Order: sequence, then structure tokens, then C-alpha cells
Amino acid sequence: MNPSKPQHEAPWSVGFCDCFSDMKTCCISCWCPCITFGQIAEIVDKGSTSCGTSGALYTLIMFITGFPCLYSCFYRSKLREQYKLKGGGCGDCLLHCCCETCALTQEYRELRNRGFDMSIGWHANVEKNQGLAMAPVVEKGMSK
Repeated sequence: MNPSKPQHEAPWSVGFCDCFSDMKTCCISCWCPCITFGQIAEIVDKGSTSCGTSGALYTLIMFITGFPCLYSCFYRSKLREQYKLKGGGCGDCLLHCCCETCALTQEYRELRNRGFDMSIGWHANVEKNQGLAMAPVVEKGMSK
């Protein structure tokens, strides 16, 4: 038994191939994935990086390597770890490499379903919710 792996992983709130049930997000993720990725990264990083900075880096990696999934798959792993969602590191990379649009759409919708207004960024979400929904999770074994 691996003590670092959560024993009970939750399912994603939306399926990987459900991207067509939210056509607006699907289209933006398809034609301008840097926007969707930037919004996801800002929330996952809890405001430490901005949407614009993450989106620009995503675009740069896309133009230099042709594989922005090399960057975006790490954010899927971060998101999964934060919310204890089912999946694994290799699967995260494969999903992003096989269908970047579906992966980004699923991640965006997961965060939206968890109460984030993706269009306003991390800091405005914290202000809107007065920090209650985004209170840090204390890991087991940590003390004051």
C-alpha cells in the first residue's frame, strides 16, 4: 500500500468525452487553448501565476515544440492532486497528448462545477467567496 496515494479518489464531475455538452468551452479550447489553459492554471496555482502569463507560456511552448501538452498535463496532475480525483501521471499526459481539447474542457468544467467563476480569476473568486471555498486543506500529519 502506497501511503502517499489517496485511498479514496473521487470521480471527475464530468466525463473526458463530454466536451461537446459545453460547446462554448469546447470551441475556445479547440481554437484558442491558451485561453482555457491560462484560466485553469491561474485557479490551480491559486493566483501565484496569472492567466495571461500561463497562456503566453503555453503558446510559446506550442510554437517552439508543437506539443503544448508537455506543459498542460502537469496542471492536470496538480488539479487531480488538489481535489483527490481519479487518475495518474501517465494517464494525464496521455489524455493531453491524445486530445488536448477534451482534457482542457474537462478540467475547466471540473473547476467551474466546484464553484469557480473561471472568467474572473483566482483573486476575484476568493473575494467573491470571502475565502471560504478556497481555504487551504491541511494535509494529514501537519500541525500548527
